[in-house]
Amino acid sequence: MKEFIETGKIVNIHGLRGEVKIMPWSDDPDFICGFDILYCGKDKKIFEIENARVHKNMVLIKFKGIDTPESANFLRNNIVYIDRNDVELEEGTYFIQDLIGLKVTDADTNEEYGTVRDVFQTGANDVYEVKNGERTVLIPAIPDVIVNTDLENSVLTIRPLEGLFDED
Repeated sequence: MKEFIETGKIVNIHGLRGEVKIMPWSDDPDFICGFDILYCGKDKKIFEIENARVHKNMVLIKFKGIDTPESANFLRNNIVYIDRNDVELEEGTYFIQDLIGLKVTDADTNEEYGTVRDVFQTGANDVYEVKNGERTVLIPAIPDVIVNTDLENSVLTIRPLEGLFDED
């Protein structure tokens, strides 16, 4: 598992004090506001957070040492990251990037269905895109289907709904 988790993108500056506007990549924009440090850009430069708040589903952050719109503008279009060790997830919740690449197998037959390629957040429940060769199947991430998520062994065990993997 990766040490750093992508959590958003700096899309603009805000105001005259050097704040940046971050488009959050989490279920709840407040999630980012709970951190003291974010890492920015490909080199994961450390930035200490002076102030953070949510405004219109965006996160406005003032980093220590970034005090002008000009200095904040240099951060625009950078990805921001959190350190995985700074997060404690509730049981049964996962980072999307940890689900990508899991091998999907049948709980009853051990048949392999493919690999999780993407996760769509639909509101009611997540949907996992599973690809096997040229074939793509969408699997609802609901308790009736998902039997076990084993990140350590990179396996997602499912009990598919009737007809889910039937050929067209």
